[in-house]
Amino acid sequence: MTETSDTRPADGEAQAPRRSLLGSVLRYLPVIAPVLLWAVPCWVLLHTGQHWPMPVTLTGTGLFALGLAGMPLAMARGHGRRQEDRAAIAGDTLLGVSWVLFTWSVLLGVALRLALAVLGVGEAQDRARIVTWAVLGVSAVLLAWGYTEARRVPRVRRLEVRLPRLGPGLDGVRVVLITDTHYGPLDRARWSARVCDTVNTLDADLVCHTGDIADGTADRRRAQASPLATVRATRARVYVTGNHEYYSEAQGWVDLMDELGWEPLRNRHLLLERGGDSLVVAGVDDVTAESSGLAGHRAHLAGALDGADPDLPVLLLAHQPKFVDRAAAAGVDLQLSGHTHGGQIWPFHHLVRVDQPVLAGLSRHGDRTVLYTSRGTGFWGPPFRIFAPSEITLLVLRSPQAPSRT
Repeated sequence: MTETSDTRPADGEAQAPRRSLLGSVLRYLPVIAPVLLWAVPCWVLLHTGQHWPMPVTLTGTGLFALGLAGMPLAMARGHGRRQEDRAAIAGDTLLGVSWVLFTWSVLLGVALRLALAVLGVGEAQDRARIVTWAVLGVSAVLLAWGYTEARRVPRVRRLEVRLPRLGPGLDGVRVVLITDTHYGPLDRARWSARVCDTVNTLDADLVCHTGDIADGTADRRRAQASPLATVRATRARVYVTGNHEYYSEAQGWVDLMDELGWEPLRNRHLLLERGGDSLVVAGVDDVTAESSGLAGHRAHLAGALDGADPDLPVLLLAHQPKFVDRAAAAGVDLQLSGHTHGGQIWPFHHLVRVDQPVLAGLSRHGDRTVLYTSRGTGFWGPPFRIFAPSEITLLVLRSPQAPSRT
C-alpha cells in the first residue's frame, strides 16, 4: 500500500448533513416511546378481557410500571453524564424486551384474537388468555434466540463483486469488512478476539473497519478493542470513523486505531497495487463529523480523492450508506458501509429505511457505483439481534479483463 494523499483542512467546503425525517421523529421519541412500549403490551396482555385473578393483574401491572419508570432512568444513568455500565446494560436490555413485547402484542395479539374469534374458539376470556400466553411465549423465544445471535461470533458472508474498471492484476483481491463492533458496557474482549481470529482465516489482502467501533471512549474500551491489533492483511488494514465515535471523543479512537496498526483514512486515500494494476482505497469521516465541532473532522470526498488518477477504480469507505449519493456523483466504483445493523431487531428496519437508502447487501447507484452495506459485526444497545444476523464480510473483487476461471 502506498499513501498518496493527506487530510485536508476543514474550511467549509462540505455541506452540513441535512436534518433527516428520522431525526425529527427522534426528537419526540424519548417522551412518547417509553409510554407506548410499556403501556400497549400491558393493556393487551392484562386488561383486554383476560379477567386474571387480582394478584396476577396487580403484579403484572406493577412490573410494566417498573419497566416504564426504570428503563429511562437506567438509560439516562448509563448513557448520560454518569456513564454507568451496569445501568446501561439494564436500560438497553429493558429497551429490547419492551420493543419485542410491544411488536408482538400489536402484530400477533390483534391477528390471533381476530382469528380465534372468526373460528369461534372458546369464550372471550379464553381467547384473551390464549393471546396473552402466545405473545409471551413468542417474545420469550425471540429474545432468547436474539440474545444468542447478538453474542455469537458472526458468520462469514462471502460474495464476489465485479468492478468493470478493475485491472486484471487485481482480479481476486480479497477484501474483508467488519463494522459496527460497538464495544460497550457488556465486556466483549473475548468475543473481539474470536472475531479477529475469524478474520485471520480469510487470507485478506485488505481489511476494512467502517466505524462505530465502540460506545465509550478509547480509554474505557481499550481492552475490548485491543485484539484488533492481531488482525492480519497482506496489504493494509484501514478504518474510518462512524457516528458513535463522535459521541465518545473521536480523535481518541483515531489515535488508538493508529496505535493498533490500522490506517485511519480521514479524507484521504491509499493505493493498493498488484500485478501492475492499482486500486484507490479512500475513506471519509462520518457525515456527522462536522457537526461534532472537532477541528478537522468532516466528510470530505474531494479531499479523499485529491491526487488520485481519475482513470483508476475507487473503493470508498464511508460509514453511512446515504453517503452513496456523493460517491456516485464522484464516480466511485465501490462503497463499503455499515451503520444500519440490518435493522437489528425486526421490524425496526422500517425506521432505518426512513433515513438510509439501503438496509443491507449489494445495491447499484448510478451508472458505475456499487454499494455494499453490512448488517454489522456487533450490536448497538439492546443485546439482541432478531431477523438481522451480524456478519463478517468477505468480498472478492473481480475484473472483467481477467482470464476466464475454470
